[in-house]
Amino acid sequence: MQIGYARTSTLEQIAGFEAQKRDLEAAGCSKVFAEQVSSVAQREQLEAAIDYLRDGDSLVVTKLDRLARSMRDLLAIVDRIEAKGAGLRILAMNLDTTTATGKLMLNVLGSVAEFERSMMLERQREGIAKAKAEGKFKGRKPTARAKAGEVEAMLAAGESPTVVAKKLGIGRSSVYRAMAERGLKRQTAYRADRAAENA
Repeated sequence: MQIGYARTSTLEQIAGFEAQKRDLEAAGCSKVFAEQVSSVAQREQLEAAIDYLRDGDSLVVTKLDRLARSMRDLLAIVDRIEAKGAGLRILAMNLDTTTATGKLMLNVLGSVAEFERSMMLERQREGIAKAKAEGKFKGRKPTARAKAGEVEAMLAAGESPTVVAKKLGIGRSSVYRAMAERGLKRQTAYRADRAAENA
């Protein structure tokens, strides 16, 4: 059984929405799930379409971007479809994962996407190394460490670590880390914390 899925991002794309449904019906889809939502939103009809699939069925979409927001997203969706014993057809690419050629095409697409990601990460690492060598790369600013002086002053004033963390907008573990770096006694602060919690 051919199960169609149509999607547009906005309500204004009525013509494209209707064209997708016509193409899916022409491709032999006996049931079409359709929705007008962004690809990054919760796609309830896509979930319903995948849930509806049975062994031997195919989920059919007109174009790749109607189904997945990224290659990683596509591969995750395909895994879910294949776990149900079904396949995926993308009409514009003439891709059908129920055939050997379709599976090969999908694997090639996945490999290309993985290669591009690896190249991007390598360029990023090279850029960081170059910036460090030139003294331009500072990395993420250690916010909690920069507030160590304030942590010490507030603790000395009798504030508990929990209160200090809330007032400074940092985690309680950061407060304890600042205490350790400055040689402050954790046990005293811990007792103050417990007293504040029980007050």
